[in-house]
Amino acid sequence: MNKDVCQVSCVNRPLVDSLLQQLPEETVLSDTAEIFKMLADPNRLRLLLALAQEELCVCDLAELVETSASAVSHQLRLLRTARLVRNRREGKMVYYRLDDEHVRRLLQEGLRHAEEG
Repeated sequence: MNKDVCQVSCVNRPLVDSLLQQLPEETVLSDTAEIFKMLADPNRLRLLLALAQEELCVCDLAELVETSASAVSHQLRLLRTARLVRNRREGKMVYYRLDDEHVRRLLQEGLRHAEEG
């Protein structure tokens, strides 16, 4: 017997219908899932946590995660596409920072949850 499954089938249809109407649109759910996929990689998470502290160039980030600048650049491109970071060019240097305060709060809450677990 599986302890994680109801032993009888009894759906509270009004409650389920109400909750279904409150769920975000499919595109929002898909975009949110993509954000969490980006956070699921430890190196990308390290990059984001560093950027939560300071704007950094690709070279500094590569040194921080002990990998090549091209590998970091690839990860940053993914993070930028997911709107988690943004960049700016200054001469021959490219600097990255978190996209906005939402990303910082998301990281803080994720860490808090993991530390309390």
